[in-house]
Amino acid sequence: MSQVQKADGMNYAPQGKPSPVVKAGEFIFAAAHLDHGHIYGQCNGLLEAGAELKWVYDPDEKKVAAFVAKYPGVKVARALDEILGDPQVRLVTAAAVPCDRGPLGVRVMEAGKDYFTDKTPFTSLAQLDDAKAAVARTGRKYMVYFSERLHVESAMYATDLVAGGAIGRVIQVIGLGPHRLGKANRPAWFFERAKYGGILTDIGSHQFEQFLTYTGATDATVTQAAVGNFANPDKPEFEDFGEASLLGDNGASNYIRVDWFTPNGLSTWGDGRTVILGTKGYIELRKYVDVGRDKAGDNVYLVDDSGERFLNVAGQVGFRFFGQLVLDCLNRTEKAMTQAHAFKAAELCLRAQLAARRIA
Repeated sequence: MSQVQKADGMNYAPQGKPSPVVKAGEFIFAAAHLDHGHIYGQCNGLLEAGAELKWVYDPDEKKVAAFVAKYPGVKVARALDEILGDPQVRLVTAAAVPCDRGPLGVRVMEAGKDYFTDKTPFTSLAQLDDAKAAVARTGRKYMVYFSERLHVESAMYATDLVAGGAIGRVIQVIGLGPHRLGKANRPAWFFERAKYGGILTDIGSHQFEQFLTYTGATDATVTQAAVGNFANPDKPEFEDFGEASLLGDNGASNYIRVDWFTPNGLSTWGDGRTVILGTKGYIELRKYVDVGRDKAGDNVYLVDDSGERFLNVAGQVGFRFFGQLVLDCLNRTEKAMTQAHAFKAAELCLRAQLAARRIA
């Protein structure tokens, strides 16, 4: 990954090694609504899993031209209906403006196709309810690109460590998700509350998904939440700081902090960290940089009764979610992620946002 791209979270699109799970032409997908650069990470993951990208659609010709330059050979649709009417297309992946992601997903599922959206998947509980009803009605999938776990090798490595009992029962997860603002390059919708949904709804969604994964909780209550705008008075609807605490239905707790205060001196777009405390040890992930020591990401620190260990797992884990998702769509299984898990992570970020008091 280029150092320029690594510094720019908007267009952070990890690339792994091709590990196809299907034969050529066996799984066809389309991309639509390219409002966030995460669409490139979504497509990279699917392509590496052997899926074939047939179509792209966006009303903005410049976005389409950039996409075609990256993925030559993709057909440009004149309207979304052209994609939805193609019986070959099994899945539509999209990174629309956040407030449009839920309604778009319902439309895709009603057309008989699975849907794979960038996070956050909804900006209101009503949208979540509509999507749940559409999943029940159509039998289609509404999957979410929680990239800060699914497209980060250290986070996937920790998923396996925890599942294998390496640190015993997980009793707390601390998630820190600082991001670089890059204010001048952000679109207008990014600063409009009704469109982006608030900081806990948006980037907080990653953190709540990781809490559910690492603790095994299937539900949680919000015990405290706060948001603030400390440094962007010219954007009154924007929130540049957010924090929240959860208590899981299994007794595990969670604290998250998300913010837009990554200094320009940091070599990457955010010093994302996760600390997972278990009854028999703890894990710390320094996902994108080991600040002051090494610009490489995917750093795992593991401490247990046998000692202290440091592992850099870059290039060793891969991104299995995408192959599992392709096979789930073909086989109607839930190995990549259950629908209940995706919807619960979405619900928790919405509930935290609703509960948040304003502190600045």
